[in-house]
Amino acid sequence: MVPLNGVAALGVLCGVVLGLGLWLVLSTLPRIGRPRLAERVAPFITDISAEARVMVARRSADPSPVLGLIVAPLTHSLRNLLADWLGGNEIIAKRLRQAGSTASVERFRGEQLAWAAAGFAIAAALAVLAPSFASMPMVVRVALPFLAAGLGAAARDWLLGRRAKRRLARISSELPTVLEFLTLSLTAGEGMLDAIRRVADAGAGELPREFAGVVAAVGTGVPLGQALAELCDALDHAALSRALDQVLGALERGAPLAAVLRSQAGDAREAAKRTIIELAGRKEIAMLVPLIFLILPVTIAFALFPGYLVLQAGF
Repeated sequence: MVPLNGVAALGVLCGVVLGLGLWLVLSTLPRIGRPRLAERVAPFITDISAEARVMVARRSADPSPVLGLIVAPLTHSLRNLLADWLGGNEIIAKRLRQAGSTASVERFRGEQLAWAAAGFAIAAALAVLAPSFASMPMVVRVALPFLAAGLGAAARDWLLGRRAKRRLARISSELPTVLEFLTLSLTAGEGMLDAIRRVADAGAGELPREFAGVVAAVGTGVPLGQALAELCDALDHAALSRALDQVLGALERGAPLAAVLRSQAGDAREAAKRTIIELAGRKEIAMLVPLIFLILPVTIAFALFPGYLVLQAGF
């Protein structure tokens, strides 16, 4: 009997996975040729024909339902484990909302699990097949796939956070212009809902899309104040929340909205200026890195190298 080493076991596993993948691909291919007349008529006469019921109940050779039934409990457990390790579902739901994604928390957890499985598979293949990993201790080779799996899940979470920050930054840049547009519409005599609808129709950025959702919610019967409050809570954007709180307070007290929005637009402009100045200060410090570590050493080398050659030639 031939002993089964690690490489052979990995080859058997890869062969099984390849066979299942090819089976799934072949099962999804459309059948060549038109279906027979009996197959087309059978679903409509199942109540009077036993042969039609047998034809309709014929099972396809698709392994995906069986695989889904087997893998579903394990996938659910792993999703719950990821939720416990990498933060609650409420944080992920808020990040997905801030990123403008329509995916659910369960779908994102499934993507995290897929990234972790991909990292585990790649690291395991490297640990078994790569010659450079053969000299490493066994503990390192065993721990490397699990470390790669954790890094894969963390990388997916980091990408979501980065996407949410970028979208919030775009909302910050659009906020002064949108507030000024609302102020102009209110000054022209339109109501708050009409002004928001005009911004949603004329704009093409992230904030007009959010206002389009507010208009759609009001169209379904949600009060305007409630729709704006839900937008404020969902995005959790400091400047936008401050502006919307002022608008909601003005709507409740009957204060003039144009003056409130004009002052909020000025505050948003000042906040954008401060952000640009802070960013310029950080970039100025970052620009010193190539100056000190690249340009300055090259300048010193050009200044001292000719003298060094003269000294070497003289002695």
